Amino acid sequence: TGVLAWCYERDVPITPRGGGTGYAGGAVPFGGVVLSLERLTRLRSFDPLLWRMEVEAGVPTGEVHRLARESGLMFPPDPGGAEQSQIGGNIATNAGGPHAFKYGVTGKWVTGLEAAIPPGELVRTGGPLRKDVASYDLKSLLVGSEGTLGIVTAAWLRLLPAPEAAHPVVGFYADTRTGCDAILRVVGSGLEAAALEYLDAGALAAAGASYPGGIPAGAGFMVIAEADGSQDEAARLRDELLTVLSEGALAAEAPRPAELWRWRHGLVFAIIAQRGGKIGEDIAVPLDRLAEAIEESLAIGRRHSLPTTSWGHAGDGNLHTNYLISLEDPDELGRAERAAEELMELALTLGGTVSGEHGLGLLKRGHAGWSPRVAALQRAIKDAFDPKGLLNPGKKL
Repeated sequence: TGVLAWCYERDVPITPRGGGTGYAGGAVPFGGVVLSLERLTRLRSFDPLLWRMEVEAGVPTGEVHRLARESGLMFPPDPGGAEQSQIGGNIATNAGGPHAFKYGVTGKWVTGLEAAIPPGELVRTGGPLRKDVASYDLKSLLVGSEGTLGIVTAAWLRLLPAPEAAHPVVGFYADTRTGCDAILRVVGSGLEAAALEYLDAGALAAAGASYPGGIPAGAGFMVIAEADGSQDEAARLRDELLTVLSEGALAAEAPRPAELWRWRHGLVFAIIAQRGGKIGEDIAVPLDRLAEAIEESLAIGRRHSLPTTSWGHAGDGNLHTNYLISLEDPDELGRAERAAEELMELALTLGGTVSGEHGLGLLKRGHAGWSPRVAALQRAIKDAFDPKGLLNPGKKL
């Protein structure tokens, strides 16, 4: 609060920064002071029997996972880079991950926040509560605000008993449409999968050689689902998912969990290795438009003569389409930036959003597609918290 008060008194911009793993440039400063949260690493309290903990903003996501797991609990949000990303940044972007299909994004698991707000005060909203409906939901305004309304310093997190078992199930398909039909069958069948992911042909071409057991010939699309719960529940759901995903598939199987998720988490590195760099976005569309969104996102890459891959959180309609580039080629970089802009326009055309989990940050500001009235309301919220506009300027709005 002292740093914030000093900056606010002198009209100095202030940009909070955690692990710096964000993809939208949310922690890139425009002058002024960069406030690092890396030393806010205390576990303030942990009550395993009450399924809750309070941690400071600089605690790595992976550390929260470990602490919960060692007590037979789980913190469900699992965004990428868990060992580098920090809880404060996850809250700032309302980050998701593969298991958001069943368990929801980070904000669902935050019951209270401590935050520094202008002109230099520490406030608390919510707490170790299961219900809190007495006031306007300031907690949810701060979640996802990307440091533009306040600087989150600590959070109360809700935990769950860890499932006894988790079994992934995968299906391989000849093309995008057949694979997306399988995704819709899983959702329509009422099966409560913990995760529902997809990889397109380009992603399989980049990473398929290291997939345990090998990719079947002719596969152009992959669906990954996961069944979790008690031993009996998880086994039953695994078998039901296997039956649903087998329809129209070239192959369907239930691989070992550790091998499958280790391979899936390494996917992005296999993609980057193809050309040395990539530009992509995290758009999300209504689930019934997923196949169209994937196909059109690849068509954008072809129009710009760029190798393109797409993968993502299928159950949430959340695409990660990437246009691959050589970092040493300015022309490719320019074409990829234009392709990314077209991708965001595609999301809005299909009734979706330009960001499913990475936030707007610097790169996507001005692309959100808000109506004038909604934009004015967003601005009014910003002005109420930060009338001088000094908190993480140039982001979000």
